[in-house]
Amino acid sequence: MLIEINSPEEDKIKNELKKGSDPEAKRILRFLNMPDLSRAEGSPLKEIVERASKVKSLEGFDVIQIPEIIPTTILFDLFNMPPGHPARSKSDTYYIGDDYVLRTHDTVFWYYYLNHPEIKKRIKNKETLGVICYGKVYRKDEIDRSHMNVFHQFGGLYIGPDDKKTITPDDLKNTLSEVARSIFGDVNFRFYDHNFPYTDPSFEMEAEINGQWIEMLGSGMARKSVLANFGLTGYHGWAFGFGLERLAMASMSLPDIRLLWSEDPRIKRQLKLGQNYVPVSKYPPITRDISFVVQSDFVPNNYFDLIRDSGGDLVEEVKLIDKYENAEKFGIGKPSYAYRIIFRSNERTLVSSEVDEIMSKIYQETAKQFKAELR
Repeated sequence: MLIEINSPEEDKIKNELKKGSDPEAKRILRFLNMPDLSRAEGSPLKEIVERASKVKSLEGFDVIQIPEIIPTTILFDLFNMPPGHPARSKSDTYYIGDDYVLRTHDTVFWYYYLNHPEIKKRIKNKETLGVICYGKVYRKDEIDRSHMNVFHQFGGLYIGPDDKKTITPDDLKNTLSEVARSIFGDVNFRFYDHNFPYTDPSFEMEAEINGQWIEMLGSGMARKSVLANFGLTGYHGWAFGFGLERLAMASMSLPDIRLLWSEDPRIKRQLKLGQNYVPVSKYPPITRDISFVVQSDFVPNNYFDLIRDSGGDLVEEVKLIDKYENAEKFGIGKPSYAYRIIFRSNERTLVSSEVDEIMSKIYQETAKQFKAELR
C-alpha cells in the first residue's frame, strides 16, 4: 500500500517562507524545491531504491511518503532526542522558527505510519507490519566532495505482535544481507555493535567495496520505549536506515557528490550502479581566499550555507586555513577566520571573472549577515 501524508502545517509554512525576504527563508525554499533524486528517472539513487525494495525480505511492504517540514516534538522528542541533545543543535539543523525543522532523518516515518488510520486498524487486529520510506533529508554540513547538506535516505521498519511472532536480530541481519547484495552484488559485509536513540540493540553494517570497507547503514531492534511514544505497545521488530549517496558513490567510484546532480549528458549516461565513473575531463580549479573578524558566536556551518547560496554547485570545497584571536588587534572575543574556497565545475572551464563576481557577493553577504569585518 502506498501512503502519502498530507501536511496542512507544511503547506502553510511554505507559503510563509515564500513571503520572506531573509536569506534563511530563501535558502530553505531552495532546498525544498531541489529534486528528489530517489524518485528521479535515470538517477542511480532511484536505482538503489528499486533494487533494495525488491528483495524478498521487503516483499509486500507498504511505502510511505512523509512531510519534509516536521515539528520538533515529533522529530526529536518522540525519538529519544530531548532538549539539549546534540542532534537538535542549530549549528547542524535547519530550523523554521523554534518549533519546526527540515527533517534530519527519515526514521520519523515511524510516527506517521503508526498513526495512520488504516495502520491503526491493522494494529488492532494484531497484524505484522512492514514499511519503507525514502526521500530527501537536510543537515547543515561542511563543503567538500563527499558531503552535501541536502541528501537522501532509505529506511525500513518491520514489527509484529509479541504474542504472535518472534522477530530477532538475525532476521534483521539476513534482510540487510539481501539489501547489500541487491545493490553491490556478491560482496563481503560485516556487522558491529553501535548505539542509536531509537533502536536497541543497534548495529552498523559495513561492505567491502573495491578493497575498502565502507559504512553502509545503521540498524537495530526498535526500542519499545520509542514505539510506546506513538501509543504502540505489545509489538517488537527491527528497523534500518541508510544514505543513498554514500552507496551510489562507492558503487561507481564517484569522486564528487555533486556529479549525482549533474545535467551534463556525458556525466548522466555514466551514472549506473556498478559502472566505474570515468571523468569526462578534469577542469582546472580556481581558488580564492577570504578572511574576516567576527563575534565569538560565529557558526561555521551557517557560513558554509552562505557560500552555497552564492556559489551553488561551483563550490567544490571550503577549507579553514587560519583561525586566531588577538584581543589587542581585533578586540576581546572576536576571532579571525581565513577560508580557502575552491571553485570547480564538473562540466566546463570556469573563468576568473565569474568567480570574482561570486566572491564579490560572498564578501558583501559575509559583512551583512555575520557583521564581519573583512580583512
